[in-house]
Amino acid sequence: MAEVHILDHPLIQHKVSILRDKDTGVKEFREVVGEIAALMCYEATRDLPLEDITIETPIATGTFKRLSGKKLAIVPILRAGLGMVDTIIDLIPSAKVGHIGLYRDPETHNPVEYYCKMPPDISEREVLIVDPMLATGGSASAAITFLKGYGCKNIKLMNIIGCPEGIKAVTEEHPDVELYVAAVDEKLNENKYIVPGLGDAGDRIFGTK
Repeated sequence: MAEVHILDHPLIQHKVSILRDKDTGVKEFREVVGEIAALMCYEATRDLPLEDITIETPIATGTFKRLSGKKLAIVPILRAGLGMVDTIIDLIPSAKVGHIGLYRDPETHNPVEYYCKMPPDISEREVLIVDPMLATGGSASAAITFLKGYGCKNIKLMNIIGCPEGIKAVTEEHPDVELYVAAVDEKLNENKYIVPGLGDAGDRIFGTK
C-alpha cells in the first residue's frame, strides 16, 4: 500500500490558509505556492542518499556530506504544477524538469493529455511529480502511468491540497508511489472541485479568472 505523508508543519498550514482565502491576490498566491513547495520539498527529499567528501575549510580539513547517487527530475502537471517548480529548482539546481500537459474534460472529468516533454535520461532519475491539487486523482494517476511507461521506477507525488477520493484513486492504482500532501480536505463537489479547497489553482496562479 502506498505511503501517504501529511505534512502538517505549522508554517505549511499557515501558508495553506493564505491560499484558501478568496481575497488573496495573484502575486501573493503565486509566491506562497512556491514557498509551500519549497517547504514540502524538504520532506519529500529526506531520503536522498549522501556521500562523504573531504573539504578544506579556512580552519581545517574535514569529512563532510553531499548528495550522491540518484539524480532528480521535477515533473509539473501543466499548468498549475508550474507554480511549484522554481523554488524546488532553487533548492536542487541539478534537477532536470519534464512537463506533462493534462486537462480535465469538462463533460467526463477524465484527464486528456495534450503535451509531454521529458529529459532523455528520465528513467534513471528519481521523479517528483508536482501539482497543487489532488482532486479526482485522474491526472495524477495518468501522469504516473505515463512516467512508468518511460521506465521510471522511483516516483513521488507532491500536492498541496488533496481529498479522500483523489488519494484513494492514486494509491489504489499506484501502490508503489509515495504521496506528500499538506492538507486533506473534506470531499469533492458535483463539479469535481475540492471542498473547501482553494478554487482553481491554475487560474489563481496565473490570473486567468
